[in-house]
Amino acid sequence: MTPPCRIFILHDTGNQVAALAQAIAEGAASIPGVTVNIKQPIKAEKSDLLEADAIIIGTPNWTGIKGTLKRWLDTTGDLWEEGSLAGKVGAAFTSSAGRHSGTEFTLLTVLHWFLGAGMIVVGLPWSSVMERAGSYYGATAVGVLTDEDLAQARALGRRVAEVASRLKPKEG
Repeated sequence: MTPPCRIFILHDTGNQVAALAQAIAEGAASIPGVTVNIKQPIKAEKSDLLEADAIIIGTPNWTGIKGTLKRWLDTTGDLWEEGSLAGKVGAAFTSSAGRHSGTEFTLLTVLHWFLGAGMIVVGLPWSSVMERAGSYYGATAVGVLTDEDLAQARALGRRVAEVASRLKPKEG
């Protein structure tokens, strides 16, 4: 029997980010054989990263990653050096107050962390939804959270789960 594909969602505080995390989890869990674990940095441990087949990180846009998440991620440098996260799937999500407040910069900052760890980055394919909200770099919410934002988050969760499931080595 194939072990489950494990998705770890790490997100900092914020109502919109928490809602996006839940939608991402729903999307990921819609793929058979996928389990999802959601935590905030205050409760997360390095073992959560090591046990996961895919890691999805979310943060409110504070002109980049929020400080509490950045501090936690900075404690994982040894995992980079060991190559412990290399080959895992990574994706990002964020929320911001306005369209031109650095949303893509925040996503790119998270993606930079994944690339530094040797991870495989997954974004969203272009769609007409992105003309109104969103980014192919990851799931976003700008201003008031909309149904489209949640649909985009579910799509990111599904996409990450599908890619991670395909890349996960089969037992036997």
